[in-house]
Amino acid sequence: MLLSLRRRVDQYRLRDPEFRFLFERPPADEVVAIDCETTGLDTRRDDIVSVAAVPIHGSRILASRRFEAMVRPSARMKAEAIKTHRLLESDLSGARSIEDVLPELLRFVGPRPLIGYYLEFDIAMINRPMRRLLGIELPNARIEVSGLYYERKYRGAAPATEVDLRFDAMIADLGLPALDQHDAGSDALTAAMMYVCLTDLKQRGVRIPRPPGKPLAQFGGA
Repeated sequence: MLLSLRRRVDQYRLRDPEFRFLFERPPADEVVAIDCETTGLDTRRDDIVSVAAVPIHGSRILASRRFEAMVRPSARMKAEAIKTHRLLESDLSGARSIEDVLPELLRFVGPRPLIGYYLEFDIAMINRPMRRLLGIELPNARIEVSGLYYERKYRGAAPATEVDLRFDAMIADLGLPALDQHDAGSDALTAAMMYVCLTDLKQRGVRIPRPPGKPLAQFGGA
């Protein structure tokens, strides 16, 4: 009820009617995996430096149709961010602004649900320019792959069980190829593979085994 009310309010607030398609019914069995790299981890002050989106139709990952763009930030690049994604400010000097990139990203994603790893951060980074340009936040439904993984592996586990939701641990556990991490395109593609794999496990009623009596690695960031 609250979500429905929020959508109606956002449709009224939308500054550009061209983007009303964001509120349409999404195509059946289609989702989009998304990932951003940024100048830092402050969602109020840092900026997006690259963004990628990979469409999924049913169990098919349409990697050849993915969206990728570099973005010229206004915020200064932080040292820790450079160590993570290895992008320098000089690498982005010829990139487009988020004001140019965002409309293309929105047209690519459309009203389809969004998939991601710690998706809340990526959504928050996109929502800031969204509010500035269109007066609303992303209305798309969201699916967190670490939540799907938790449900398949840790649901019903004893309270003392250590939970490991690290990106590389999930990749290894699901038997997925280890792509170059902290690259928006690779991370979006990996999230897409996680989603397809975990959705298949759920449909078949298969749980991810937990080694008996063996403590799991402690949770940490990707």
